[in-house]
Amino acid sequence: MPTPNMFIVYVADAPASARFYSDLFDMAPKFESPRFITFELGGGVDLALWSGHPDQLEQAAARTSEVCLNLSGGPAVIDEQFERWLGRGVKVVQEPHDAVFGRTFVVEDPDGNLIRVAPVD
Repeated sequence: MPTPNMFIVYVADAPASARFYSDLFDMAPKFESPRFITFELGGGVDLALWSGHPDQLEQAAARTSEVCLNLSGGPAVIDEQFERWLGRGVKVVQEPHDAVFGRTFVVEDPDGNLIRVAPVD
């Protein structure tokens, strides 16, 4: 049975967002066009940044999904990741805190898309 293999994040400026994600996750794009850029995440799964409909993007729009980076190694690793990203000037939505699934925090990309860091389940 087929399974999802690409997650698309809508952005206003794909190249600018690609630079943000490249820096944040220390990875290079797999495919680049002026309005659609993908990153290989492993296991045949890609993260895509798409600015195909910039007129439909609103900064004030509620974000109902997140890109999540799961880290192993405990709460200290989550806090260290937060400090690294804070040093890169990311906008913090939620500072590190303990949730039902463990230590976590949330930042946002330049378009307001949410990026969560949490422990491996």
